[in-house]
Amino acid sequence: MKNKLKLKVLVACEYSATVRDAFASLGHDAWSCDLLPSDKGGKHIQGNVLDILDRGWDLMIAHPPCTYLCNSGVQHLHKEEGRWGLLDEGAAFFKALLECDIPRIAVENPIPHKYAVSRIGRKYDQLVQPYHFGHMESKATCFWLKGLSPLRHTSNLRKQTMALPPAVRGRLHWLPQGPNRWKLRSTTYQGIADAMASQWGAEVLQQYALPF
Repeated sequence: MKNKLKLKVLVACEYSATVRDAFASLGHDAWSCDLLPSDKGGKHIQGNVLDILDRGWDLMIAHPPCTYLCNSGVQHLHKEEGRWGLLDEGAAFFKALLECDIPRIAVENPIPHKYAVSRIGRKYDQLVQPYHFGHMESKATCFWLKGLSPLRHTSNLRKQTMALPPAVRGRLHWLPQGPNRWKLRSTTYQGIADAMASQWGAEVLQQYALPF
């Protein structure tokens, strides 16, 4: 196995640059990719991530759209025409990312409903909360992992978070409707992004037998 001093990291379906910049701050060659432009500029590929999966990435963190996969929206499958077809498309995209030829992958999404799990092919490997990583908020985040270990909690504030009123600890669920609501709800918490970069980055470098 060839030694590496830094990793070539792809952050799929990210426009905020939060995870990308967490890896870049540790010296990695990190790129984000999304159909939207990056909010912060930098190393960003605007386009379909499926077109760039074969560029020799060491690690991919992916955030595919969750609208038709997440458990919170399952009731709409039985109410809105065309929703089942959109579920099939979303699950196929998710599965294409999870099963691509990159050796180490983490795919992130909220808790999925049973129809999404059956189409993806398996349940998630880990569920974390922002309060596990220094944020006094609650928002379940699931990871499907390939070639990576589950994240270790860095600063568990569960007790303090659970003492807060539901509308405070779960503020993202109570955001008013508006043009930026979806962006605020989908951006990765900084504490989780930092844990990804420090823990997964170190783990992969160790696999390349390098100091880190």
